[in-house]
Amino acid sequence: MARCEVCGNDYGMSFEVHAQGGVHVFDCFACAIHRMAPICEHCRVQVIGQGVEADGQWYCGAHCARAEGKAGIVDKV
Repeated sequence: MARCEVCGNDYGMSFEVHAQGGVHVFDCFACAIHRMAPICEHCRVQVIGQGVEADGQWYCGAHCARAEGKAGIVDKV
């Protein structure tokens, strides 16, 4: 068993996420999202879907990126 780094639950079906050279342990996807999802630079919502990355910053969509002055950003959905 391994302890979730977000909630501290010691759970037999925990899982590891290997990202950017680090290893993270979670007991559920909700905890993994809480810890690892980027935050939109404009509206501060967690970006769980594809989102938009512009100049090294994350946005939940093109609307928020444009609101922050990022030109030429369009949604591809």
